[in-house]
Amino acid sequence: MGIEEKLPSGFLLTTVEQAAGWTRKASVFPATFGLACCAIEMMTTGAGRYDLARFGMEVFRGSPRQADLMIVAGRVSQKMAPVVRQVYDQMPNPKWVISMGVCASSGGMFNNYAIVQGVDHILPVDIYLPGCPPRPEMLMDAILKLHEKIQTSKLGVNREEAAREAEEAARNALPTIEMKGLLR
Repeated sequence: MGIEEKLPSGFLLTTVEQAAGWTRKASVFPATFGLACCAIEMMTTGAGRYDLARFGMEVFRGSPRQADLMIVAGRVSQKMAPVVRQVYDQMPNPKWVISMGVCASSGGMFNNYAIVQGVDHILPVDIYLPGCPPRPEMLMDAILKLHEKIQTSKLGVNREEAAREAEEAARNALPTIEMKGLLR
């Protein structure tokens, strides 16, 4: 016999952390940051056929100060990397990143000096989305997985410490071009 049986009908029991997670996942505002062909698929996802409004994300924000999700869609050049980082730094906390497409995730077919070999070298990435270009359905699936991650994330000091560690790991990551393995 628990407290649920003692309460009258219509009462909902939850924790502050669960309630905050539900509200945060239901109000994610993405920033527009399309760099290449993947951006067209990202724009298609926001259109009427796929309808991101069902998830509370119908408006892509033009200012990083109004957004808490950055979808990096496409390849990031070495010249663009500081700008990507500056936009990320201007976003309010908590903030999340989706790396959309094989070029943003690993440099793709552009294994040269001009392209960053994975946006995770400059930003902490929460969700990697493969494909060239990934379909809008795949982006919606990645957003739903991010919603699950947001809803179950912790609040307070533990979350801040985890975010700092992830960002430090992203900055200290070995560039893909210097990695040794099966393909080198």
